[in-house]
Amino acid sequence: MDTIASLFSFITTPVSWVIVQFHKVYGAIFGPDTGWAWGLSIVSLVILIRICLIPLFVKQIKATRAMQTLQPEMKKIQERYKNDRQRQSEEMMKLYKETGTNPLSSCLPILAQSPFFFALYHVLNSIASNDTIGVINERLLESAQKAHIFGAPLAAKFTDSADKVEALNSSLTDVRVVTAIMIVLMSLSQFYTQRQLMTKNVDTTVKTPFMQQQKMLMYVFPIIFAVFGINFPVGVLVYWLTTNVWTMGQQMYVIHNNPTPGSKAQAAYLERLSKSVSKHGRTRGRGERAIVKAIVAKGRDRNEYERKFVNGLNKEGLAAQADGTVIKSESTAAAQAEDAAAAKRQQPKRQTKSQRQSGTAKAAGEPTSLTKSGEPEDAKPAGPAKKDGAKPAGSTRSRAQSGQRKGPQRPKSPSKK
Repeated sequence: MDTIASLFSFITTPVSWVIVQFHKVYGAIFGPDTGWAWGLSIVSLVILIRICLIPLFVKQIKATRAMQTLQPEMKKIQERYKNDRQRQSEEMMKLYKETGTNPLSSCLPILAQSPFFFALYHVLNSIASNDTIGVINERLLESAQKAHIFGAPLAAKFTDSADKVEALNSSLTDVRVVTAIMIVLMSLSQFYTQRQLMTKNVDTTVKTPFMQQQKMLMYVFPIIFAVFGINFPVGVLVYWLTTNVWTMGQQMYVIHNNPTPGSKAQAAYLERLSKSVSKHGRTRGRGERAIVKAIVAKGRDRNEYERKFVNGLNKEGLAAQADGTVIKSESTAAAQAEDAAAAKRQQPKRQTKSQRQSGTAKAAGEPTSLTKSGEPEDAKPAGPAKKDGAKPAGSTRSRAQSGQRKGPQRPKSPSKK
């Protein structure tokens, strides 16, 4: 680690200068020799570096999503030219050039941050060795060696001997307890960062090797941090824990406001956006307009969550426009109402049991009268005639009356005189 850190010694002077400037500010508040002054100086250094790396972080997000989109095409190229490595590499480079993607873009924040990390390690290691470095002179060196964070010296390590720790005015137990807690927190924050990326912000509609790689890294990275963490000084652990917490919070913000298409985070985001647009009748803010604009531009290529979002707006009488805005559309609402009314008109009325039986009998050609099946009309017994041309008692009963009984019934015999 010392050899690698020495390679970045050219940047130790700027890093030490930034730490000293922050130390002047916090030293005036907490005291120049306190752990708070030196510890907050390191935390402020991390925040300053990460703010400067935000543009690279945005490029990393775009590059990662572009690589996820290209995974099916890359797999086809690998299968097509699996016996020709050179042709496979040429086709991969051609694909990257056509789509404007760069596989190294996803590693830019880590690569850009590495020089500062190793420079800080070199500065703290020099403090532990009682050597001046950069703009840290003998007076600042003595102040930094007196600084303790929860009882652990700023330059102490988990693997240091008891004599070395005692020379820094501390105990080996305090150093190992503090460093162990910080290593565990550092590993857990790294694990949670990778886990929320895998469970919430990955397109679940496409299964690619990229997902398996991310899943493997979710378990490998925390182990790497734990192994290397025992060789980090307390000040470097403060630096790395702070940058992990920053990364975790930054990723949570991105997942909440700009999720990956097709992911569970997008489903939750579009549900919140649909409620907001329905309530206010418009999109609010540049971010919401950018999301709606991207969904409209996809057309038929929208995923399930995006189609559900557009259909939900249509039901509310709203229409998403190509520029990302949402307007009220009376034609959409009228069309929805007309479709609902048409569906209601086309729905047949529910028939009663007697009506269904009567319809079945008609379709089968069965006689609806109460005479015996197959009996000729002339053979019907003639009953006594009634006044006013009324039908005889044995005549056919009404359709409604016959439908109340199951099947045709035999008429009663006329009374004999």
